[in-house]
Amino acid sequence: MLNLIGRRRCLSAELNSSNVLLFIDSSAIMQWHRSMTTSKRVQDRSKKKRVHDLEIVTENHKILSKVLLIFEVLKQEPQQIISIRELDDYRRQLNLPKPHKLSNFLRKSPKLFELYKDDRGILWCGLTKEAEDLVQEEEAIIEQHSDKAAELVTRMLMMSVDKCLALDKIVHFRRDLGLPMDFRNHWVRRFPDHFRVVQPFKPYDESEYLELANWKSSWAMTELERKALGVMHAPDDHVPGPLSLSFPMKFPPDYKQVLSRYKGKIEDFQKREYLSPYADASELKAGTLEFNKRAVAVMHELLSFTVGKRLVTDYLTHFRKEFVMPQKLMRLLLKHFGIFYVSERGKRFHVFINSAYEGSELIEKHPLIVWREKVLSFVGYRKKKETMDTLTDLQEYEDDDMFESESEDENVQVENNKLTMGSLEGDFLENESEMEIDEVCSAYRE
Repeated sequence: MLNLIGRRRCLSAELNSSNVLLFIDSSAIMQWHRSMTTSKRVQDRSKKKRVHDLEIVTENHKILSKVLLIFEVLKQEPQQIISIRELDDYRRQLNLPKPHKLSNFLRKSPKLFELYKDDRGILWCGLTKEAEDLVQEEEAIIEQHSDKAAELVTRMLMMSVDKCLALDKIVHFRRDLGLPMDFRNHWVRRFPDHFRVVQPFKPYDESEYLELANWKSSWAMTELERKALGVMHAPDDHVPGPLSLSFPMKFPPDYKQVLSRYKGKIEDFQKREYLSPYADASELKAGTLEFNKRAVAVMHELLSFTVGKRLVTDYLTHFRKEFVMPQKLMRLLLKHFGIFYVSERGKRFHVFINSAYEGSELIEKHPLIVWREKVLSFVGYRKKKETMDTLTDLQEYEDDDMFESESEDENVQVENNKLTMGSLEGDFLENESEMEIDEVCSAYRE
């Protein structure tokens, strides 16, 4: 921005001093003007494109992520209690901005959190009996589905270029994959036949990576293939290769004109062959139709792994190199709005698999989703939230309630009474990421 301002000042000085008329291409002026003006927030420009039911899911997720983080902090305390003063150290992770008080936030859920003062007047927080039971129930569910979670982590490694992923990046998927709190320190070492922890770049880099131990051909089949064939796993001699399966699509009501006007383009895209996410993609050329459709398949597969069939978009962008995906990943998600829905509210964007939802309800609910819905039933947020019928109501709720602020990293690791977070790569949206209908449909052009 400063460079552009400097260039504009220099240009003005030259014109004033020499009175020389310059010919400047009109398209360049328009592009320059666009970059110099303050654009509206993407969230504000996209209100008309929102799917109300999935926005409700996003809002519920924001509330839940705060509650679950406090659960995890309290679980690591010796007596599962913490002073409000100490809990305030997690304010940034909770993204609960001042002047909101943590105590007021906790008092909104008296069925989950207990508050009391000691003899010195220090305010403490603990879990209620209902909350303690919920925490134990979650641990039991996670343990019960631990083998399946190990399969999903293994399949992520199988899709990666080097069959190796940084633990700092995988940790962001912890809650979404149903992994336990001790995922990094203990859980990853429970499955030596699947993967192992390595430090390939010591002594220059002490970072830990998870490396594939054994390729499992029976797991190298996408969720779409499994559903189409009606099988749980592939044959032991399965070799991943080209696929011609179409993606389930579900279009927002406002885009009905797309179905009639661009039906042929959409069908062409669906019929186009693409490479399996588990096949070697090193020979694919970035920017080609085949490259981009495979990227759609990779994103669809990763989202299919998650218990909520949704992810914070930042988590996908962390893996662009590892999974051979395009640099402008957000643009691809927005283009394929029939397959994915991007919720552009708040500080972090969320992406959903459209076909996984009927209204605001998941069609197939993982036991952890059922558990999280139970937790939400104990959260005492405002009654206005229960009767939101319009996007206007939702916006009013968002602007007015402290619950709206979203946790900066909902998969924060809380281990051994210490807070650890993997570094987050920024993925700021460019102006071009927000597109009109005609631009969106360019995804289907030959």
